[in-house]
Amino acid sequence: MAITIGDRIPEVPLRVMTAEGPKQVSSTEVLGKGTVVLFAVPGAFTPTCSDHHLPGFVVRADELRAKGVDTIACVAVNDPFVMGAWARDQKVGDRVTMLSDGNGEFTRAVGLELDGSAFGLGTRSQRYAAIVKDGVLTALFVEPGPGLEVSSAESVLAAL
Repeated sequence: MAITIGDRIPEVPLRVMTAEGPKQVSSTEVLGKGTVVLFAVPGAFTPTCSDHHLPGFVVRADELRAKGVDTIACVAVNDPFVMGAWARDQKVGDRVTMLSDGNGEFTRAVGLELDGSAFGLGTRSQRYAAIVKDGVLTALFVEPGPGLEVSSAESVLAAL
């Protein structure tokens, strides 16, 4: 069952890429303080994710912060090396925290898995965006199908 409004973010290990290499962090540590915009993509370096979803949040990071957002985070079922390379490729810098959910533990815990096995992708995350305040989900925008309709940076800005 998918996470719903009012639920707390589950405690799950995630990874971030640092200058020293991958570092384990907890989901509640990264997503549990202040106002957080979290968005999930089915995969790093995939067309919609690289051409629209991630760039939208990078470009609008200042606008999101001006509306009171403390952290903008992207999560994907990819390893931390891929997430780090994607962040460099997309020139993310410190605008978006790139979270690796390499084993899909966070994705399963929030109940937003996507079966991409027909495309050779295995289990991935559905495309969504969420607003989290002090660890509690206050808004969730899950894409109804392929494409980017409800989980874009523009949609999140409108909801803040």
